[in-house]
Amino acid sequence: MILLTRFHSGERFAVNPDLIERIEETPDTVITLTNGAKHVVQECIDEITQEMQVFKATTLALATRIAGDPDIGTTSHLRIVHGLGHDGGDDKTESTTPTEPETTDPS
Repeated sequence: MILLTRFHSGERFAVNPDLIERIEETPDTVITLTNGAKHVVQECIDEITQEMQVFKATTLALATRIAGDPDIGTTSHLRIVHGLGHDGGDDKTESTTPTEPETTDPS
């Protein structure tokens, strides 16, 4: 996420830079998101594009670091939790055995 400042109120807000479709200076800076929402912000185009580059570079660096060291970013195995609100029942038992994908015998 990148932090921006609303033009009129000075309120700070965060935007996912992957959702930015277009940035215009008319002369105010207007950000148009992929869903059509528009935001008028105090930052100029150069500041926003710089923040986007830093965000993407940081994300890539972290992903590369995680890929190079399997101990970084490891998570516990997923498990199935039965009966949590799907049928109205109170069964909250968990299966602690990780599920394996089904394999088919090619013969």
